[in-house]
Amino acid sequence: MHEVTESATFHVTPGYGETARELLGYSQAVRIGNRIETSGQGGWDDELVVAEDLETEIVRAFDNVGRTLAEAGATWADVVHVNSYHKVAPGDAAIGDDHNRIMTREFRARMNGRAPVWTQTGVTVLGLATMRIEIRVTALVGDGSAAAV
Repeated sequence: MHEVTESATFHVTPGYGETARELLGYSQAVRIGNRIETSGQGGWDDELVVAEDLETEIVRAFDNVGRTLAEAGATWADVVHVNSYHKVAPGDAAIGDDHNRIMTREFRARMNGRAPVWTQTGVTVLGLATMRIEIRVTALVGDGSAAAV
């Protein structure tokens, strides 16, 4: 489902996106020309239930980014910028290998050798109490799509 406002087209991912739209009133992505911005995607299923183990949660978050990009007409191959938000305990000095190992593995599996810009942020809370990861991306499609480096 999508809604057009002037030059922006808002997209709602079937399943979890429809649930989030109904409960919280936001869209999963906006497309303006060849640029797509996603909202943060968690490691949830279509009922917004977050995976119990960290690896499954991160993989699902990557899958959900892919689903949302597809709804707006893009893929991981079009991604040029990633922001990831990682739940950490207050006072933690870094996000840690448990997150980074899975994140980098998923980048390599989905980006075909490309390396978008990436900003990691450690936070103490996310949108759902059980969340440990949230990923949002910017993608450029068509003439503006990213070339392999």
